[in-house]
Amino acid sequence: MAYTFEVYRDNAGEFRFRFKASNGENMFASQGYKQKRSAVSAIESIKKNSPDATIDDQT
Repeated sequence: MAYTFEVYRDNAGEFRFRFKASNGENMFASQGYKQKRSAVSAIESIKKNSPDATIDDQT
């Protein structure tokens, strides 16, 4: 199993996505979106814009 973005509808009827590790564990989840295409667009933005993301450790 590979890393996966999973799109789903929450109890309030909004679309959300979660990013799952290859072992099925949830790594992070999104905010709610009123439209499914907005959630999918956010996924595409993450995939496109994050290859060089840095870590901002604010501890």
